[in-house]
Amino acid sequence: MSVTLYGLKNCDTCRRAIKELKAAGVEHIFVDVRADGLTAQQIESWAQQVGWESLLNRRGTTWRGLGENDKADVDQAKAVRLMAEHPALIKRPVIEGPHGVTVGFTDAIKSRLT
Repeated sequence: MSVTLYGLKNCDTCRRAIKELKAAGVEHIFVDVRADGLTAQQIESWAQQVGWESLLNRRGTTWRGLGENDKADVDQAKAVRLMAEHPALIKRPVIEGPHGVTVGFTDAIKSRLT
């Protein structure tokens, strides 16, 4: 099995996920969403699969730093645009694998991947 893990290199959850995938012998590719970038189409595809509400991180400093106009009346189109402009708004990690797209690295997700 091979998976692609999207996140930030300095994210603790992403580092833990990479470490645990390596330990389990799961082949993976890491994509730093800030350094390597993403397309709006890729984010839109994820939003279609997992829901934009699951993908948008409203708890981080990037969200808190947005203007009130950006935070108001968020729908899928606006969320995708914001996440494309500010990749740190994407909850991490996003994992693409044989079981589809997942967000986060919970025990349930880990058990499906390892």
